[in-house]
Amino acid sequence: MPDEPDIIPRVWPWLWRGFSSYGARYLKRHFHAVRLSKQSSAAPQAGVPTIVYLNHPSWWDPMICLALAGSRFSKLRHFAPIDAAMLDKYRFFKRLGFFGVEPGTRRGASTFLRTARAICGQPDTALWITAQGQFTDVRARPVRLMPGLSHLLRHITRATIIPLAVEYIFWDERLPEAVAHFGPPLDWSGSDQAAADICAMLERRLETAQDALAELSSRRDANNFTTLLSGSVGVGGPYDLWRRTKAWARGQKFDAAHGRADS
Repeated sequence: MPDEPDIIPRVWPWLWRGFSSYGARYLKRHFHAVRLSKQSSAAPQAGVPTIVYLNHPSWWDPMICLALAGSRFSKLRHFAPIDAAMLDKYRFFKRLGFFGVEPGTRRGASTFLRTARAICGQPDTALWITAQGQFTDVRARPVRLMPGLSHLLRHITRATIIPLAVEYIFWDERLPEAVAHFGPPLDWSGSDQAAADICAMLERRLETAQDALAELSSRRDANNFTTLLSGSVGVGGPYDLWRRTKAWARGQKFDAAHGRADS
């Protein structure tokens, strides 16, 4: 099957920049911080398409990917599959790099493979895939993925494949933390393995990344992470007013943070 660049969504750069700015503000309102583990080893290779596949614990996942794309993959053009019904409802998403697929159908699988292969035929692209296909608890083991990505890899001969683990947890503040960890990238150069064997390999790599993030997040220590976005701290309302007044009366600087200071 030849590459079909005409089916690749045409991203509007100004809309991408505007939506990225909106997404950052939105995340800051709803999270104490968005953090990336310092152990992350994601490194896109110049001139090679990148595929990032991640677990799917929450509605927030695309917003977190947007933040990561802007901070770690800013020179690439970004694309992601989305439910076709959702894309029909929010058509401007297509100008952000989303392409519609019909989940659980043969036509949906064909559309995904055809569009994803065309995207991966371009050297400056990043394809983001929530490979579990449905919301799944971060503690579920073993990790299981839908077969679409493994079938795609049987049709491409060059890509950097990066597993991404994400979690949403509470530490010391009122708002939750969004934490992420990139596992080691895989330099993909094609394979004649069965799709099931490729899928099993991808599952192991993502599970390893999830286990690494779980261990880091359980330490509740921001020093293990790079803070990409910082939201609000404190409780707000009368309680913080009382704390602020008490600090003023003691001649101390008021710190709204409930727990330890962030790094």
